[in-house]
Amino acid sequence: MMPEVFVAVMFAGVFAGVFMGFPIAFTLSGVAIFLGYISFGKMVFPLAGYQLTGIMTEFSYIAIPLFVFMGCMFERSGVADFAFEVLEQWFRKVRGGLGIAAIIICILFAACVGVLGASVTTLGLLTLAPMLNRGYDKGLAVGIVAAGGSLGVLLPPSIVLILFGLVARVSLMKIFVAAVIPGLLLGVCYMFYVGAIGLFKKGMTPETAVLGSLQPRYSLRQGLVGFVPFIALMFMVLGAIFFGIAAPTEVADVGALGSIAVAAGYKKCNTKILMEAALSTLRVTTMVIFIAVGAMVFTAVLFRGGGIWAIRSAIEGASLGPGGALALFLFLIFVMGVFIDWLGVALILIPIFMPVLTEFGYDPVHVSIVVLVLLQTSFLTPPLAQAVLYVMGVAPPGLAIEDAYKGVAPFICIQLFVVMICVFFPVVVTFLPDMILTGW
Repeated sequence: MMPEVFVAVMFAGVFAGVFMGFPIAFTLSGVAIFLGYISFGKMVFPLAGYQLTGIMTEFSYIAIPLFVFMGCMFERSGVADFAFEVLEQWFRKVRGGLGIAAIIICILFAACVGVLGASVTTLGLLTLAPMLNRGYDKGLAVGIVAAGGSLGVLLPPSIVLILFGLVARVSLMKIFVAAVIPGLLLGVCYMFYVGAIGLFKKGMTPETAVLGSLQPRYSLRQGLVGFVPFIALMFMVLGAIFFGIAAPTEVADVGALGSIAVAAGYKKCNTKILMEAALSTLRVTTMVIFIAVGAMVFTAVLFRGGGIWAIRSAIEGASLGPGGALALFLFLIFVMGVFIDWLGVALILIPIFMPVLTEFGYDPVHVSIVVLVLLQTSFLTPPLAQAVLYVMGVAPPGLAIEDAYKGVAPFICIQLFVVMICVFFPVVVTFLPDMILTGW
């Protein structure tokens, strides 16, 4: 089979499998093994086994269940509930203040929970009903929770950052540190939008006079104490990485132990909670590993069948140049992210395009972070829109999916705006890792 035809058939098979409802992990591996067997016979089986062995023996993957467990324990500790109540009190006199407080709690929670479903669902239960009860526009409230909760995938510690580092073959420390500024920039842009729409568009947020009349429940000292668990856990995990004390794989166990300590401090650490966190960790980790195995097998068969050579030749033959190749890559990421699970999209396209872009002189860390920011759109764009569906799953009655899709549209525009900033101003991505590597 000609390489060009091989590439077309493989991607057509993946799209067909996904649209028929098959899990992305089994679709990737199944299409790869079937077409690989047709193209080059029984050699496909040891090739697939080699990819599985490589993942099972890669030490860095041990950080995934540890970070997932940290997020699961933190989700059950009740720290986020108290911190949100404090922020709600502090911002009660600001127009759109409750929405801004929700985004802040999303950023803080994202720094401790790197799993999309856990972060969006928890934050939806915590912040959606208070915003709707205070008179926030339904679409705006959903947009805040869906977009803010998705930051958990971008901000470290995130299991996606680990997978990106392994697939793109870049330092985990570099990619962890590089994701901080773009992730915070995205959160700040969300807050600016919520504040602006509350100030200039009536009816989207409640009047400040109504919220300002609410009586404070906590003193300043009590409020600050509410943030100690967040800050302590963030410093234990991120501080150890930033200051070069430990690598992400080494500090993951510190984060897991720290989450148990936080839960114990809030008197929510018992056998039941530990078992629930362990089972959630098992489910999430299994899903991630299966997707990683499927993507690795798919990419290996694509390499063996000459697919990478065909794609590279097509890019060179089209005379796209460095900018055109990057634009094509990002376009495919965006379009495929609308229809296919975001993790599968990244793990398929990164091994294909990263060698080409590296030859053109692009920094793989820079490209990886740009892709991660762009993939934020896949959580909000229908029909898949995983973050929106998670929010709707915990939303109060009376909230229509049409309101949700309308509400997330401005946040998608913000995400694309931040992508453009990261593309045209690489220093936004590279500044922090460069400073840490050269200064400390």
